[in-house]
Amino acid sequence: MGCCNRRCGLIAGAVFGAVVAILGGILIPVGKSVIEGTVEKEVVIEPGTQAYENWVSTGVSVYRQFWLLDVQNAQEVLQDGAIPVVVEQGPYTYRTRYLPKENITFNPNHTISFMLPQGAIFEPSMSVGTEEDKVTSLNLGVAGAYSLVPRPLHAVLENLIKASNSSLFQNRTVGEMLWGYYDPLLKDNIGLFSPYNGTYDGIYNVFDGKDDISKVGFIDRWRGESVLQFWGDKYCDMINGTDASSFPPFLDKKPLYFFSSDICRSVSAGFEQSMDLKGIEVYRYVLQPNTLASPTVNPDNQCFCRNTVTTKNCTLAGVLDISSCQAGRPIYISLAHFLGGSQSLLENVKGLNPSEKHHGTYLDVEPTTGFTLRFAKRIQVNMMYGPSNVITVLKKVKDYTIFPLVWMNETASVDDATADMLKKELISRIEMLDIIQKALLGTGVAIFVLCLISYCVVRRNQSKIV
Repeated sequence: MGCCNRRCGLIAGAVFGAVVAILGGILIPVGKSVIEGTVEKEVVIEPGTQAYENWVSTGVSVYRQFWLLDVQNAQEVLQDGAIPVVVEQGPYTYRTRYLPKENITFNPNHTISFMLPQGAIFEPSMSVGTEEDKVTSLNLGVAGAYSLVPRPLHAVLENLIKASNSSLFQNRTVGEMLWGYYDPLLKDNIGLFSPYNGTYDGIYNVFDGKDDISKVGFIDRWRGESVLQFWGDKYCDMINGTDASSFPPFLDKKPLYFFSSDICRSVSAGFEQSMDLKGIEVYRYVLQPNTLASPTVNPDNQCFCRNTVTTKNCTLAGVLDISSCQAGRPIYISLAHFLGGSQSLLENVKGLNPSEKHHGTYLDVEPTTGFTLRFAKRIQVNMMYGPSNVITVLKKVKDYTIFPLVWMNETASVDDATADMLKKELISRIEMLDIIQKALLGTGVAIFVLCLISYCVVRRNQSKIV
């Protein structure tokens, strides 16, 4: 009778262990479903969600650091045709993106329209000097006029350059170079980022994610158009992905796509590695190596090649001619220090030392929510000038030169309070659920196996007695 009771107890224990293990197994899809439902609710862009609060006004401080490239041998370049030598001068730091989105309108097709105000506040404590610091740089007026004025009219341009006492290089303050000054040649206010303060980027239309969470944050229209009007090509004019501040939730390490109005095109970033950011796992994404590759390497970039002469028959890598979205000004965008660019770019201007660590662009994205928690966008603004038999200040120039003016590092990182909130509201709950699942599954399996083995031992011993 005792043996019978013992066997029954062991069978009951095995059944109990199996039930516990099954419960732990059931919790895995159930818990995952609960978490996904909660995340999907909170990342929708509508009043009352966590995503909306951060979307309307950036909760963290965003900074733009500028390094201007100071010319060391301006006279030698003019008189002897020497290769320009430059030295970094910076950083000069500004706080940006501190203004909330304006004219927010919710549309019937599950999109939101808004304007993005632009402003920059100088941060002296994060800068090497003041905005009054002087720098010797390319004359924006002369370089711009060189490309805008047809070659048959260069004699007229030569007279204007002489009359305005302009040269190929000029000495200006940091503030003037960045935000604008009166140019005697063009008789207008010009600057690398002028106008900026008091202006807007947009109008944007983005999907709110209510009907399809996989499209949340995706740009539907920019400036009223679903495609760009800069490149004259279906592929290059596509507006892909988000603005990179966030992405749809539940990332799977596939490439991310985003549009940047700074460079007038969409780009993609590929997964590099998982990292820890203040106790939160993030996925680091970096620009795809073929983003600025020459069309000979990446044929998709053929439509970005606008000038076969300056790009050496579209074989030049590492620069993007954005003159079509800059009113014809010969602006070329690259990564800082021509990172990943053709060797000729570094040979035509000395003093640059590209480094992936210091000059690469990256995004650190929390994979469950799709929120970008840290980023560094590093781009360089360049202008082109070339040889001329008519314009005196260009007679010694031997070849077309894409000259670096300034490189910018726009950065932001999640603060401690937001990181703690994210860990408390999401990460800790996911970890707790995972612990409970594993504990139930492990305990149940252990009880089941132990009872089953004990039952077999008892039964075998009983058989020997009989």
